[in-house]
Amino acid sequence: MSTPLSPRLTGQEKEEALKPLLSNGWTVLKDRDALYKEFAFVNFNEAFGVMSRVALLAEKIDHHPEWFNVYNKLKVTLSSHDVNGISSRDVKMATFFDKASKTQ
Repeated sequence: MSTPLSPRLTGQEKEEALKPLLSNGWTVLKDRDALYKEFAFVNFNEAFGVMSRVALLAEKIDHHPEWFNVYNKLKVTLSSHDVNGISSRDVKMATFFDKASKTQ
């Protein structure tokens, strides 16, 4: 088995890393170790713009979100499948989602 790109966050490390995200609307799913947030934009163009910016980061860091989009709504789940939980890559991606969504 190959070494994971980022180890799973646990304990105090996880608590500290997630604190700013949880205060910004992200939640940890009850049924799996994953981050979740729903975004609402003015229109499809704004939603797609954020998705496009995130897609560029996803390719760069080889970490791809689970997402569902209908018109101006975007539902995002982030989890590192190679460690079956939340890693620093998920924190980085969630932070980027928040920044990208505010530039609209």
